[in-house]
Amino acid sequence: MHEYTSTLRVWGLTCPGFPEEVSRARRWTRDILQGSPLVDDAELIVSELSANAILHTASGRLPGGNFHLSVALTPHMVALSVTDDGGAGSAPKVEHLDQEAEHGRGLGMVSVLAHRVVVHDSDRGHTVMAELIVGLHPEARSC
Repeated sequence: MHEYTSTLRVWGLTCPGFPEEVSRARRWTRDILQGSPLVDDAELIVSELSANAILHTASGRLPGGNFHLSVALTPHMVALSVTDDGGAGSAPKVEHLDQEAEHGRGLGMVSVLAHRVVVHDSDRGHTVMAELIVGLHPEARSC
């Protein structure tokens, strides 16, 4: 596809690994997706993925740590990706825990909201990507 006729638009934001940056990431996502029927789900997903990067990886544990958020948008899809600085020891994974669990339910929640959740592993960290499809009913979603 010719670059000037593409309907794909991509934004990126790098945030320091501080807890207050989660709200900044949410606001930034909401501003980009203003008017989209997916804005509420996208904001919740970004909040969860950003918080996970800060809580569980070098992004929030090491001085100078950060996480990178990207939003890719087409007329029918939103892809949200958060890349951390690594150091978690294992890749993030979707777990479906019982309602009594106090931790570990976040990616399960993301997988319920998103059409698809993919985890990419690299030497430098992990990227968790969640796709939302416009007009896809929640009961038709799968991870």
